[in-house]
Amino acid sequence: RLGVAVGPGRGSAAGSAVAYCLGITDIDPIKYDLLFERFLNPDRISLPDIDVDFDDDGRAVVLRYVTQKYGAEKVAHIITIGTMASKSAIKDVARVLRLPLPESDKLAKYVPARDFEIEGTKYKVNLKNCYAHIPELHEQVEHGSELVRETLKYAQELEGNARNTGVHACGVIIGRDDITDWVPVATATDKDGEKVLVTQYEGSVIESTGLIKMDFLGLKTLSIIMEALENIKERHGITLDIDKIPIDDPKTYQLYSEGRTTGTFQFESTGMQKYLRELQPSTFEDLIAMNALYRPGPMAYIPQFIKRKHGQEPIEYDIPVMEKYLKDTYGITVYQEQVMLLSRQLANFTRGESDALRKAMGKKKKKIVDEMKPKFIEGGKSNGHDPKILDKIWSDWEKFASYAFNKSHATCYSWVAYQTGYLKANYPAEYMAAVLSRNLNDITKLTKFMDECKVMKIDVKSPDINESRARFSVNDAGQIRFGLAAIKGVGLNAVQAILDERKANGPYKSVYDLVERINLTTCNRKVIDSLALAGAFDRFGVNREDFEKTDDEPSFGELLVRYGQRFQTQKANQTASLFGDIEEIDTAKPEPSHRNTWTDIQRLDREREFVGLYLSAHPLDKYYTEVEYGCNV
Repeated sequence: RLGVAVGPGRGSAAGSAVAYCLGITDIDPIKYDLLFERFLNPDRISLPDIDVDFDDDGRAVVLRYVTQKYGAEKVAHIITIGTMASKSAIKDVARVLRLPLPESDKLAKYVPARDFEIEGTKYKVNLKNCYAHIPELHEQVEHGSELVRETLKYAQELEGNARNTGVHACGVIIGRDDITDWVPVATATDKDGEKVLVTQYEGSVIESTGLIKMDFLGLKTLSIIMEALENIKERHGITLDIDKIPIDDPKTYQLYSEGRTTGTFQFESTGMQKYLRELQPSTFEDLIAMNALYRPGPMAYIPQFIKRKHGQEPIEYDIPVMEKYLKDTYGITVYQEQVMLLSRQLANFTRGESDALRKAMGKKKKKIVDEMKPKFIEGGKSNGHDPKILDKIWSDWEKFASYAFNKSHATCYSWVAYQTGYLKANYPAEYMAAVLSRNLNDITKLTKFMDECKVMKIDVKSPDINESRARFSVNDAGQIRFGLAAIKGVGLNAVQAILDERKANGPYKSVYDLVERINLTTCNRKVIDSLALAGAFDRFGVNREDFEKTDDEPSFGELLVRYGQRFQTQKANQTASLFGDIEEIDTAKPEPSHRNTWTDIQRLDREREFVGLYLSAHPLDKYYTEVEYGCNV
């Protein structure tokens, strides 16, 4: 109803069938063996919460919605308290005591960036340890100038104290009563510069007051999917329901099998692409497993997983009945849920006990794990299993369970990843246009995705006044057009004015037609020049050189704006003649000065200045043969 994209779920909440039936999550927990007790069980003391992903733009809409629905006095953000770290404590005290900046920087640089080791002993980074074990700081504490010693002394006293406050990135409190009835509140400034109500307690203690923390997270991938769907509708006239796409689409699995995942969610790293090419995933379960395995620790099991899938290594189960829960992962324990299910199957653990085991192993609580081992062995023996094999299984779990991943979360995020893979495989130009639009402010990523478009043989064209939209878009020929709003010096208001006029009265016929029609208060001389220098007027046959302002003469854009203002003034003032005819507007059109043509390098440099990268060509294009065939670097 609000036009906000919502993720399929995240975390352990996806194990709840009730949440699935209510439409809170989109993944069937029964189909994928996701466990409710992973989310909620009688042994859990803390309140369960459901984290929800919204698209980046929609998160603010949802926050406004809950504030209006429940009342501003019942909704609050959560405060974050920044503390003085070791380096900042030294710098802050040095500034107050007026210790010269070079000395302050020198002292701060002696503090290590992370925990350090001296003669085999590891130390945490704090000023007490630094003063005792780092020779340079120890020397300054003992024999430095009085001002330096004072600075270091007060820095140690202040270290760890509150330095500043902020707003939690995603946490929101929604109460049945006014928030002030439960906790003290304050105001803070969020990342958009708005004043918002915040609790004075941090998130780590807020639940102990009886309030429930909701996590409303912004996920850029959902924004990319939404924009891709808009591009598809614009070009093909179809409304694609992304939640109803086939789970067995051959093109999508071919894309994953070839490792062409740049720009997709969760699967785009170089290492992941390598393993995908080796694995040749053919089912959604393969993608879930790879998503769970590709992280420090379990990554070591990926080669074995791949060999077992392809029959290069036998799939073995310590006890035959384990096949029921390990079949999808070729006999390898990948998920925490598998440990829970197997502990119940082999040793009669209750649902609550199996979750307690999962938690203890995941958080490496050795004492609890050791206490539960005899129960596992005895329970297994009562079911007729060999104690030696049970002991081996337990040892394997101890090694791996701390790395095992939450299958509920892996399944939800693999579904989002599959959606991006489906769009890239079936609607490549529309999807990549959305990816480019959502990475406009990161030139490194933008360049990477532009290179990916070249690999995919998708042309990315310069901006065009009659084809471009605000963001990257796809034309009828399947080419991606650079967005007008991405041009330096062209604001969103100016772009909207240009697009609104184009939609109302058709394409622009010339640069004169453009300035005769658009709002020249919003689209001033700077906007016209920026559009021209970025190549948006190339279709009219004008030269970009004429739009650069020099000390000797104004830019052609300035002359055009003056002409447009005269034209629009005369049009507004024109009166009907005696016979009802409209008087013809007589305003001389300015002529371009036809300046000297730029060299290719000059033209490309100006283009890069305004759009951030080389679009129409590249300075090394004329050396293509030498670079392609003559270089080995």
